[in-house]
Formats: sequence, C-alpha cells, structure tokens
Amino acid sequence: MAPRANWKGFLRLSLVTCPVALYPATSESEKISFNQLNRQTGHRIKYLKVDADTGDEVPNEDIVKGYEFDKGQYIEVTKEDLEEVALDSTRTIEIDEFVDKTDIDPRYLIRPYYLRPDGKAGHDAFAVIRETIREMDKVAIGRVVLTNREHIIALEPLDKGLMGTLLRYPYEVRDPKEYFDEIQEVRVTKDMLDLARHIVDQKAGSFEPDKFEDQYEKALVDLINQKRAGKVIRPTERPKGENVVDLMDALRKSVGREAAPAKEAKPAKKPKKASASQKEMLMPVTGKKSAKEAATKKPTAGARRKSA
Repeated sequence: MAPRANWKGFLRLSLVTCPVALYPATSESEKISFNQLNRQTGHRIKYLKVDADTGDEVPNEDIVKGYEFDKGQYIEVTKEDLEEVALDSTRTIEIDEFVDKTDIDPRYLIRPYYLRPDGKAGHDAFAVIRETIREMDKVAIGRVVLTNREHIIALEPLDKGLMGTLLRYPYEVRDPKEYFDEIQEVRVTKDMLDLARHIVDQKAGSFEPDKFEDQYEKALVDLINQKRAGKVIRPTERPKGENVVDLMDALRKSVGREAAPAKEAKPAKKPKKASASQKEMLMPVTGKKSAKEAATKKPTAGARRKSA
C-alpha cells in the first residue's frame, strides 16, 4: 500500500499548471526501534505534557505555540496567525529557475521525495514539464511549504515521475573553516599517491545498493533472538585501532592485502528479501516445531518493529 501524500497542491511552470502529490521517497519504519520501560515493573514509560510551574497535566486543546523573546517571556502564536503568513508555496510549487545538477553543493541536500500527478487530471501538463526538464538536462528549482516551513526543492525526472529533493538555506550550512583550519599541511609524496591509487584501483566498482547490508540491524535481530531464547549474551571482541608508524609500509601491505582476495573473488549472491511474515517473527511459532529443533536451528531473520 502506497504511503499517504505529505503534500498536495500544484506544480507550475509559467502558465502550465497541474495538480500533484508529494510522497516520501525513503522510509525508516523497517528499522528496529525500542520503547522505554520501567526497569522495576517492566511497564512502558508514558510521557505527559505538564505545566512547568504547577506540574499539572495540560490537555492538548489548551496547548498553544509561543516564541520566547526574553527569559520566561513569550509571545503566543495561534494557528490563525500562522495562516495569515501563508505563502503561495503552501499550495503551489512554482518553478523559479533551471540549474545544472553539478551546481548544487551536496551539503545543501536534505531528503528526497517522489512527485506525481494527483488524480486523473493534469497528466499531459505534468509530462510536458517532466520532459522539458529531461530534454534540457537541468534541475528545476522551486519552493514548497512542508510542516509549516518553506523549503527550496530541486526537481529532476525519475522514470515516469519527478524526484524532488529538499534543499537547505545557506544559514543552515556551517562554515568548514571552523573545522578544517587546524588540519596540518602535509606533503604527500608521489610514491605514497601511487600506492594509494593502486589500492583504489583494486577496490574500484560501481555502486550497487543491494550489495550492502545493514550489519547493525542484523546484529540487533540476533541479540533480540538470543534474549528471547534465554541465552547468555557475551560481548564480542571489538577491533583495535593501531598506530601507523610507517605510512609507506602500511600502504605496501594494504596493496598486497587487497590483491589477494581479488583473485578468489566470486560474484556475491543477492540476499533474499524477507517476506512480510518473516518481518513479524523473531522466532519460530510455538507448536510448529519441537523445542529441540527450535534450539538447534537458527531463528529466521526479521524482527517485529515497534515504534518508540
């Protein structure tokens, strides 16, 4: 089932307009999350909204937004006040300009969204805008209001739709000089560069996301399985960092180390995706297998996801 749209409105290029819907392109709902519990009772912790001075619980209908302009002094801002400052981008993504993708500094990228026509109308206009961007090999820049904030959005063709990436404003990007000024100037010799390039060549490949597995998520599933099975949790040995005394020697050893596995490398098999039922189980269902079989066979992958 497709997720609910985060935003609905119109996409406009000059006088060409079409209704569109914006959907999140990524999700973290499959990651394991934890609830906070009372260690003494095992009960889940519940947060209450209370008055900071009286300690009394405050119902949602009595909670309003406020801006602290001085210590302990607030200006109340109502929902109606916020609607008064509503911008055109609240309902319309107006394409302001077209830029080269290489012009966009990666530090300004926030998160991707999918943009598609909303309903049966407007597919022709959407296709014209999409193919114009594709033909010009540019990225369209506009603005959109999400969660009561106006964002810059970069639009580019993706299959039959558009991918919109939210961008940061300049004041949100920190100056690198604050972090890099104290880095020492070091002379890197040609021999060092040659060895390092050789290591890079041995590791060269194309980016295929399916080759990567979330090792931490896998370890969490294994940990929970072991705890549910009543097993003793033993800490794993952590890798120790070593001081590099001779950089050239370390580079030479790295070249040899990377060359050895390359000769025996075989195409990696793509991991099978867990079915919906697997994701809901940490251990075999009681009654389907004997306790002895369940103890000897490794539990199936996947874990119940609970929101914190």
